Amino acid sequence: MNRNLNILNQFNILYIEDDKSLLKHTKDILDDFAKEVYAVNTSVEALEIINYYTVDIIICDILLENENGIDFLKDLKENKKIFIPSILATAHTDTKYLLEAIKLKIDHYIVKPINVKELLNTLHDILLPQIQEKELRKNINVIKTISAITDSKQVEIIKYMIANLDDKNQLFTSYSEIMEKISVSKPTLIKLFKDLSAKNILNKTAHKTYFFDEEALNSL
Repeated sequence: MNRNLNILNQFNILYIEDDKSLLKHTKDILDDFAKEVYAVNTSVEALEIINYYTVDIIICDILLENENGIDFLKDLKENKKIFIPSILATAHTDTKYLLEAIKLKIDHYIVKPINVKELLNTLHDILLPQIQEKELRKNINVIKTISAITDSKQVEIIKYMIANLDDKNQLFTSYSEIMEKISVSKPTLIKLFKDLSAKNILNKTAHKTYFFDEEALNSL
């Protein structure tokens, strides 16, 4: 099966490993594929990263120095209600650890020494559904947005808007920038933006900055 590992550049990875040499080596490899790799030695550092940055997936060693990686992931889910896909790395085949991982519904585990190809393929397989879901949601939003306006000729503009939303559903653009990409008159653009704003779908938050509100679509 050929996997497109380029999709990993859309995601942030948190990697927890107390072996500093292994941590650096694996991080150096992941840096070539991921959007951002946060590499830490302890669960305390890991929690600080989670609290301040966006983390899309966690790779965690089971036996960290003076702590258990499974306990950390369990605490995230059960006490802090933080649900992030996780991969456990272990040099152990102890049934106890595997049963704990199964009960915790860990997405995958890999045996150390880490096989880089296996790790990258595992990351791909776990994160691909998120890409597919995002694309599906975009397509649904196109349909919902079209139904919210009267002029279906504006479909191309809407597709452009949705395709250029960032991870926080923000659109950074101007009338002139859109007109450079799409053959459309300024009055048509102004009318579309006003129609979407009136329905609270596209709200201007700053100069050349708009927020696309998916929740507003649900009330149409």
